[in-house]
Amino acid sequence: MAKIGFALTGSFCTFKEIFSVMDTLVSEGYDIYPIMSFNAAQMDTKFGKAADFLKLCEQKCGRTVITTIADAEPVGTVLGLDIILVAPCTGNTLAKIANGITDTPVTMAVKAELRNNKPVLISISSNDALGANARNLGQLLNTKNIFFVPFRQDNPEKKVNSLIADTSLIPEALKQALLGRQLQPVMR
Repeated sequence: MAKIGFALTGSFCTFKEIFSVMDTLVSEGYDIYPIMSFNAAQMDTKFGKAADFLKLCEQKCGRTVITTIADAEPVGTVLGLDIILVAPCTGNTLAKIANGITDTPVTMAVKAELRNNKPVLISISSNDALGANARNLGQLLNTKNIFFVPFRQDNPEKKVNSLIADTSLIPEALKQALLGRQLQPVMR
């Protein structure tokens, strides 16, 4: 089975779903290397404590979470990962990936994977994906080796710029991305 870098960023409201996906991928035999952005690894929120999320991630994956840029840098060469899954991917991280900003463990892992011509799968969770971040989304939709978990507006009446990935499609989107294909339709 494939070796996956499973990178979590600070869309804390989606963590329960994301950890369920992590369980599914582990049960399917994927070898998971957890990576967390600084915020995901350090910020306590109404959704839970950072230390608890770190511990849960390590229990599920059976290895230490990568939480520093230095530890994420060799992801592409030393670990030989087959793919990076960024789930959830905030608008902030989406913008950094689109603009080549490498200032978190997640963005370093993505850079390391892309420089080795390997796929990156993004599971978007952003309140501004159709606003300030729309240009970054458009750019990444047209970038080699970047794939998306199909997404939709999560609340078109009250949060018109917000997009959320259908996390139930992560396993299939992952299989397709490993084959160099985008799961269609990308917008549901």
